[in-house]
Amino acid sequence: MTTVRRDRPSFALRHPAQYVAVAFVVASLVGAALLLIPAATQDAGGAGPVTALFTATSAVCVTGLVVVDTATYWSAFGEWVILGLIQVGGLGIMTLTSLVVLIVGRGLRLRQRLLAVAETGSVDLGEIRHILLGAAKLSFAVEAVVTVALMLRFWLSHDEPLGRAAYLGLFHAVSAFNNAGFGLFSDSMVSLNRDPFMLLVLALAVVIGGLGLPVWLQIARHARQPRRWSLHAKLTVAVAAVLILVGWVTLAVAEWTNAATLGPMSTPDALVNALFHSVVPRSAGFNSLDVAAMREPSLLITEILMFIGGGSASTAGGIKVTTFAILGAVMWAELRGDPDVVVFERRIPERTLRHALTVALLAIGVVMAATMALLATSNLPRAALFFETVSALGSVGLSMNLTPLLPDTSRVIVVVLMVVGRVGPPTLFAALVLRDRRRLYRNAEERPIIG
Repeated sequence: MTTVRRDRPSFALRHPAQYVAVAFVVASLVGAALLLIPAATQDAGGAGPVTALFTATSAVCVTGLVVVDTATYWSAFGEWVILGLIQVGGLGIMTLTSLVVLIVGRGLRLRQRLLAVAETGSVDLGEIRHILLGAAKLSFAVEAVVTVALMLRFWLSHDEPLGRAAYLGLFHAVSAFNNAGFGLFSDSMVSLNRDPFMLLVLALAVVIGGLGLPVWLQIARHARQPRRWSLHAKLTVAVAAVLILVGWVTLAVAEWTNAATLGPMSTPDALVNALFHSVVPRSAGFNSLDVAAMREPSLLITEILMFIGGGSASTAGGIKVTTFAILGAVMWAELRGDPDVVVFERRIPERTLRHALTVALLAIGVVMAATMALLATSNLPRAALFFETVSALGSVGLSMNLTPLLPDTSRVIVVVLMVVGRVGPPTLFAALVLRDRRRLYRNAEERPIIG
């Protein structure tokens, strides 16, 4: 008797990134279920379903948008749930699963490797074990150092009891490194905006988390020889530095005389706060100034920084700095009439150019569609809703004090947007990279009129 063997559907292996999206949705639902427990809130009545789902999704997707005050609404149990969701979402669900498999001594199978590749943004199956272990080491090492630094500051300079200082340090360290933006102060970091040490430590943690593990692996291997860094590492570091500098100068100039933001501050405090607000739109979500009181140029540069985001395979959101850099290089090559797009003496493949254009245009389309949906479901100002949309899609968490005012229907739209912003770019990247469709013929070429 002949046994018929049924092969597994190729769908699972050809597009494993879809499992990443499902994993984040399931984690959000589990987190919402935990936050629905009455013990999760300070009020005995417990949280509503939409509030629990919104908060859990925001934590898992390391966004930071909130509809209730984290410091006063959630109990200690609820805060620990949020902290756990931030860690799980920042490190990555598939990354965590694969790490468990490695720790117990089992090798990763092809499907597990593909899933890890889809989430970490790696294109090298052979190095995935090294990447996974590196992600865990970097995450826990940075969080530990930042926790100690913040704990000592809260204890010695802000008169917090040692236990409370340790808790505040841990929560904000995990939130900062994972670019989550959740804080245990009702005004985020506004009450600490005259403490440069606190702001600079948080900003440094945000930058480290926002560059991405592939960049740090390159820096570790060739710390004294930047010329040997990969093109990805060079692009990420260079563009990130330029964006921080441009944002810093723009915000400082625009807000220097604003009585509601930098105006009353001393020059050192104003410069530190401008720098802090140049860093956090990259995906962190903390704010040391009232965003709603900022001037229009500041809001515009903030929206641009939120849309671009941080490094690929990092905890940051947005279209990613490499996508932005590649699109800029395409325009520069076209203006010069160059046949090839060359960056740091390396020619960019045509397929990569199409990927960058696809990611950017899809992100623009999602922002436009989501803004229209929010306008249709709420009576809030268009400019503020657009800011909210870009913040949610970029996994940032900054808001013009608008999020608590959204009706439930609009909150659900933002929930979907946060999931898309967190899992959309890596899912789309993996789907494009892992898809290899070859055609046996090419159609005739004809040029339409452009411009």
